[in-house]
Amino acid sequence: MGSVQEQGERMVQHKMKINITDIGGSVVKQDQRYTVKDNTHLKNLVVSSTELNPAKSTSGHKHPGQEEVYYFITGTGRMELDDKEFAVAGGDVVLIEDGVFHRVHAGPEGLYFVCAFDGRRDH
Repeated sequence: MGSVQEQGERMVQHKMKINITDIGGSVVKQDQRYTVKDNTHLKNLVVSSTELNPAKSTSGHKHPGQEEVYYFITGTGRMELDDKEFAVAGGDVVLIEDGVFHRVHAGPEGLYFVCAFDGRRDH
């Protein structure tokens, strides 16, 4: 059964703590470009991961009324924000303001990133 502390730690790991390389949740999109998983455990935020295959790009989108934060974990590529494009790599964090068009392009080794956004997926 374990001590109360061990039980509490298991509960925290189960409900609150996830690993950046496997956010849990379920696959919501998958094709030759990428695999996207969403963890919708929280009521007001979605944590999503994207494994973007080498030399592939996301569709790109924008959503009024919703901000996002992208955390690039492994690989390299380029990010578009409206009419600007710049290099991204593991360790970079990109803040995406409300209504800004964004798209990600993977480099030759692919790109894995995690994003967090408020509300529910509508893209």
